[in-house]
Amino acid sequence: MGKIVQIMGKSASGKDTIYQALLRENKYGLKRVIPYTTRPIRSGEAEGREYHFCTNDEAKKMMDEGRVIEIRGYYTVGGLWQYFTADDGQIDLSKNNYLIIGTPKSYEKMKEYFGEESLVPIYIYLDNGDRLQRALNREKLQKSPNYAEMCRRYLADEEDFSKERLDAAGINGGFKNAELKSTIRMIEEYLGKVL
Repeated sequence: MGKIVQIMGKSASGKDTIYQALLRENKYGLKRVIPYTTRPIRSGEAEGREYHFCTNDEAKKMMDEGRVIEIRGYYTVGGLWQYFTADDGQIDLSKNNYLIIGTPKSYEKMKEYFGEESLVPIYIYLDNGDRLQRALNREKLQKSPNYAEMCRRYLADEEDFSKERLDAAGINGGFKNAELKSTIRMIEEYLGKVL
């Protein structure tokens, strides 16, 4: 039976970079699960690569059809942005192991849907000052930097990844991303033990 490895971490913790590195190295045959979002596409992103980009109406239709496994909504300076995982045929645990990015809340929903034995949580963390600097550097590279949204994400992460929320989800410990290559190596070693 396959497993779903779920990478979690606050904005600018390095989770996306680690996710991409694990897929590139792919020592364990992990398949990508592409989530959905209603937020606008960012510079450098492509439809079907980071996300399936859809409208709020399209997201509601999938919910009405019972195809949404987990969903998170954030009221941003640009309106309501939703992120979700859909039962759209991407995941077949009888055949493969998968890799997905999420939050403690989405991890809980995935456990409810697939069973706790099918999930492997990987929590990435970083000093808040370093994380804020990374977020600022990344935002400066955008065609139209949105510093208000960057700050909103930073503050929302404090709640979404609070110790209480991590404990409630059963996420104990994690991997500090102080040095990317060593963090990736530690995660790969851990995955070698649990997959």
